[in-house]
Amino acid sequence: MTTFVITVPGTFISGITDSERLVLERNLASQHTDVSESEGLDLLTLNDGGTFSVRLEVDAPDRYEAELDATRLVATALKEAGIAEADAPLGPPAVTGIDSDL
Repeated sequence: MTTFVITVPGTFISGITDSERLVLERNLASQHTDVSESEGLDLLTLNDGGTFSVRLEVDAPDRYEAELDATRLVATALKEAGIAEADAPLGPPAVTGIDSDL
């Protein structure tokens, strides 16, 4: 099993409140651990224009599964934060780091 750092981009169509941001970060915190923290990566980056990036770690057998898992995790966390899918469409995920015991 390999640990992948995946970046999932998206756009908040109608913005994000501080309370929604806190819930989102809390729900994803367990996926932001040693690898991403040692690289100095922020869990959530908010940009001008409503765009954002979420960086989290996923253990998966390959890149494809890691990207799918990361997208599912972010989509679920957004929903749990009270943000509708239509209000925060996600872009294609990208592998931004790999930690393997191979």
